[in-house]
Amino acid sequence: MSTPTKAPSGTLDRVFHLSERHTDVKTEIIAGVTTFMTMAYILAVNPNILSEAGMDRGAVFTATCLASILATILMAVFSNYPFVLSAGMGLNAYFAYTVVLNMGYTWQMALAAVFVEGVIFILLSLTKVREAIFNAIPMPLKHAVSAGIGLFIAFIGLQNCKLVVANPSTKVSVYNWHNNAATFNTEGITVLLAVIGVLITAVLVVKKVKGNILWGILATWILGILCELVGLYVPNPDMGFFSVLPSFANGIGVPSVLPTLGQLDFSAIIDGRWLDFLVVIFAFLFVDMFDTLGTLIGVASKADMLDKDGKLPKIRGALLADAVGTSAGALLGTSTITTFVESASGVSEGGRTGLTGLVSAALFGVALFLSPIFLAIPSFATAPALIVVGFLMVSAVLKIDLNNPFEGIPAFICIMAMPFMYSISEGIAMGTISYVVINLFGGKERRKTISIVMYILAILFVVKYIVI
Repeated sequence: MSTPTKAPSGTLDRVFHLSERHTDVKTEIIAGVTTFMTMAYILAVNPNILSEAGMDRGAVFTATCLASILATILMAVFSNYPFVLSAGMGLNAYFAYTVVLNMGYTWQMALAAVFVEGVIFILLSLTKVREAIFNAIPMPLKHAVSAGIGLFIAFIGLQNCKLVVANPSTKVSVYNWHNNAATFNTEGITVLLAVIGVLITAVLVVKKVKGNILWGILATWILGILCELVGLYVPNPDMGFFSVLPSFANGIGVPSVLPTLGQLDFSAIIDGRWLDFLVVIFAFLFVDMFDTLGTLIGVASKADMLDKDGKLPKIRGALLADAVGTSAGALLGTSTITTFVESASGVSEGGRTGLTGLVSAALFGVALFLSPIFLAIPSFATAPALIVVGFLMVSAVLKIDLNNPFEGIPAFICIMAMPFMYSISEGIAMGTISYVVINLFGGKERRKTISIVMYILAILFVVKYIVI
């Protein structure tokens, strides 16, 4: 990442402290566009998932855009950090498939649970509870979270482009072009394009081209468009492969949010299912809290935003923006809003201030009116960005003293758990429990490294595994 050669000046510099954070307007714009491009998939994925719960796709699309805009603006205003928020993956699947389809709640009841979770988060943020948890996590674990997230998002990228696929014998394996020759023009070519995209992006990184990750996304997408135009790529919606060409067949307009707006149902509290309802709220609460904390730790660590004590200045504002965004999102009609790990792509481009987030928020606003364009960005085009960003983040492991088993083993467990258990929060849980247990038996000096908050967290994590 190159340092701006000319210090920025003017109103934007005074508002966002660009000079102080060694960035400029151009860098922040590129970072904002890059972050949006790597997470634009949520605008297609979230409506599809929540529609399985009976929700209106168009309304969910609009609700997702509006909630993302609001929460990201609040993040910029409250903290001046380059973090972008939207409907969290995993949490939306839990909402639709577990809470609604499996447990039998209506989607209106599920939205009510998300709303209550957000309110609880607001109270926890205002009372410094979440801030205390963030500050209590030892630096080795914070670096481990950053490295673990790197592997996690790289794994997501590999899955999104189907380079890594399910295998009944080994759980996962590499895509086999030979065995899938019959579907090469539909599936195989997109996997190949993703591989080419990784190489293009890597070369751009090596050459230190400004905006390398963004250019990598666009280059891969353009290659996909060319392949479709010449017939090398043949879309097949039944297989989940759609046209990469923007379609304006239905015109341009903003889908109505009215079908989901304010549709909260609290009847579960008074009809005898209040205990189950509390379990649902706790599940949302737990995953959202530690996914958010993990993302903030990992991305902030990568951007060198943590102070000498490993604390993140203005973290209360960042957490509050996340909490308010969750409750507002539920009112609009979408699942839990959380800080996106894809924010790391913008940070890797040099984004350091809230201006990055405002650019992304503006693009969410544009997406409301030009949804055909943004929904046409295929996952195989954004996958290379996630893979390369994963490489950039995993370098945090170099800051961990692996020769010290009291720090190295918990850090390794934390790093390992995130991609293998497919969860940032599980990585934090495993890392915390192992850190407390290992250092508890390490003698008086090692026990001093364990704070009261870490003891409490370890106990709560153990209870969580027993109860849920």
